[in-house]
Amino acid sequence: MTSARDAALPDATEALARWARSDLARIAHPARPWVPPRTGPDGEPALDVLVVGAGQSGLATGFGLLRARVDNILLVDRAERGMEGPWRTFARMPTLRSPKDYTGPDLDIPSLTYQSWHEARYGAAHWQALDRIPRGDWADYLLWLRDTVGVPVLNGVAVTGIVPARGPGGEFLAVTLRDGAGVETVRYARRVVLATGQDSMGRWVMPDFIDRLPEHLRAHSADPIDFAALRGRTVAVLGAGASALDNAAMALEAGAASVHVFCRRPEPQLVQPYLWLTFRGFLQHLSELDDPWRWRLMRYILSLREGFPQPTWDRCARHANFTLHTGAPWLDARAAGDGPKGDSPKRDSLVIETPQGPFRADFAICGTGIDVDPTLRPELAACASNIASWGDRYAPPEGERDDRLARFPYLGPDYALQERVAGETPWIGRLHLFSIASTVSFGPSGSSINAMTTAVPKLVTGLTGALFREDLETHWASLQAWDVRQTDLRLPVPSPA
Repeated sequence: MTSARDAALPDATEALARWARSDLARIAHPARPWVPPRTGPDGEPALDVLVVGAGQSGLATGFGLLRARVDNILLVDRAERGMEGPWRTFARMPTLRSPKDYTGPDLDIPSLTYQSWHEARYGAAHWQALDRIPRGDWADYLLWLRDTVGVPVLNGVAVTGIVPARGPGGEFLAVTLRDGAGVETVRYARRVVLATGQDSMGRWVMPDFIDRLPEHLRAHSADPIDFAALRGRTVAVLGAGASALDNAAMALEAGAASVHVFCRRPEPQLVQPYLWLTFRGFLQHLSELDDPWRWRLMRYILSLREGFPQPTWDRCARHANFTLHTGAPWLDARAAGDGPKGDSPKRDSLVIETPQGPFRADFAICGTGIDVDPTLRPELAACASNIASWGDRYAPPEGERDDRLARFPYLGPDYALQERVAGETPWIGRLHLFSIASTVSFGPSGSSINAMTTAVPKLVTGLTGALFREDLETHWASLQAWDVRQTDLRLPVPSPA
């Protein structure tokens, strides 16, 4: 017999949304709201949790809080609706890199999975034939999930500052919000989650000698890039990770004369360690290990970096004008004013120094990731210098040292920031970090689809635990005043004979 799900139609996502809401209603126990309201310093009701970022991690966090009946929440995102996260900006792969059967933002609700949405939109046969999830479809799915579960989001709003505040209702964080017109307002929240993506605790980084070049000669792989302008030009890409190859492919597909990818290793990373670690034991319990084991495991995994899937390589290798240079780090670079003329006017180029000699290109793209440095984040100006890092808390054996990873924040068991010097900024324990910078403390978490079903409940449990403990006196008074009787001892009135 053909089920309703198998007989899906392209416009069946609304019916699926109703189905999902029905599922959520069936498993809503315990359904009673339980967080006592608090009044902020401005005399207005304060938020229980403010989530900064409404991409996939922020949405999943908001959904998890709503399921835990923490209803007084708000998500803010500086992007307009539909542009949250990387999916319609600097993510340049046609499909997700994760296998299609990885679940995540659905938080283990079958009717909320991407597969259910895909089958409702395209049919079950289309899902069976699908290799990997198209990037645009994933972005559409996230919007559908947001609307279906009712996560409250305020778009077009950036967070410019977070400081402590005290009011009649207790301790809060004062969060300054700036809209697109530059108008600033302050919202008070008991807890703040930073789900602000890959550069949430620092910045996208490229070698200093590339950063010093004129902007028309270079870009980071996360920057807006006019690939059409690279037609007929020689493009050099630093890095052989998935993002670097995605950008190389974009340049090739835009008609670049040639694209050269430079890898500092003898060969690119072909093994994907994130496929190994995707099992419940690691994802659930890594953060419970002692520091030496957490450091050893994550240092090894992150030293491998992320391998790229076969379609990413094929997308580049199918072009005859694509070249991979291995064992070829960039040592220096300079602008040169004698670039090739061709059929166009003379233009600037750059010369890149490598161990194999100089290489001349018209444009450079750096797929070189992020650097963790909280002092670069204006919203953290009031506390950045006192955020504890792994380097502050743990001294690894000589053979396991890694200065880059030592800069990652050392987080508490609820993802909360910790003080480097105790007592200077105790309020940062109300700030919870859920991004790629959480990785050394928690493994894949706020940056990975494969970890969401374990990482989000752990974060939500930390938040609800903090809220419960802070309200213990109120809950104790409520318990003592509880007088709702469930039995009436009066004898029933006999019915007439």
